Amino acid sequence: MNAPAYNLPGITAKTSNPESTPVVNSVVADTGARTVAQVMAQTQVQQVMDALDRDLVGLKPVKSRIRDISALLVIDRLRLNLGLAAQSPSLHMCFSGNPGTGKTTVAMRMAQILHELGYVRSGHLVAVTRDDLVGQYIGHTAPKTKEVLKKAMGGVLFIDEAYYLYRPENERDYGQEAIEILLQVMENQRDDLVVILAGYKDRMDTFFMSNPGMNSRIAHHIDFPDYQEDELAQIAQHMLSAQNYRLNEEAEKAFAKYLHLRKQQPHFANARSVRNALERARLRQASRLFANPNKELTADDLSTLNAEDILASRVFQHEKG
Repeated sequence: MNAPAYNLPGITAKTSNPESTPVVNSVVADTGARTVAQVMAQTQVQQVMDALDRDLVGLKPVKSRIRDISALLVIDRLRLNLGLAAQSPSLHMCFSGNPGTGKTTVAMRMAQILHELGYVRSGHLVAVTRDDLVGQYIGHTAPKTKEVLKKAMGGVLFIDEAYYLYRPENERDYGQEAIEILLQVMENQRDDLVVILAGYKDRMDTFFMSNPGMNSRIAHHIDFPDYQEDELAQIAQHMLSAQNYRLNEEAEKAFAKYLHLRKQQPHFANARSVRNALERARLRQASRLFANPNKELTADDLSTLNAEDILASRVFQHEKG
């Protein structure tokens, strides 16, 4: 029995038969480019990739995959410019990895690249979780899911912790309905929407095993590795510099020790944990300066985090215990 076709207002659905005649992406028009350099000059793709390198520390395998996908799309555009038959490429992706490894940031950059090359109408990204898609009552899920899809059309839909859509242990769960709608739209309107699923690798693997239809629609699986301690230290420096803060020499040593200890503890979330640690260090610095109300504070006082601002963390109390 065929699943119902879920069409969004103003969008013409295509056949859901994957073996139908290849679809040429109608968004991409001949711009006259005949070389890679000309395509790059006509778009901002190189600038986006440069920003990815600049803004994200490490993640070499991830950046390599993004460059490969970008190269495929550039060559595909050149083929279309010459009138060579080309099937609309499947661009749905899965980003797997632990929290704080840059998945959302890379998704935003990917949306920009797709827009610059004409594979989506706009470069916007809509980030959602299960709660945005699945309702609590009968008849509630379809409207919620279709409303999210309507907002994402022409761009990228990023579904974080996508495995929570599937809860086989609960017979009254409505997540499967959201999955069925997503599957239809991912196939029928794939030239107007790119879906990126994200989450822990082991859970995503289980999700795909339980939902082979979803797995078959994902063309690119990209694993995001955890950051190394030196990379986390670089991330901290970037975060502080962006807010006109810095660590003095002793604080740098203390923070390196903090990272070593924190990575061994539960619920470590890579760059997210670094950001939280720095926020708490700023709080301690503010309390330290506030405690001396008559002292005239210099710019250096206000922008420098000392070792004591780091060492007061509970992470070091665990070490003493």
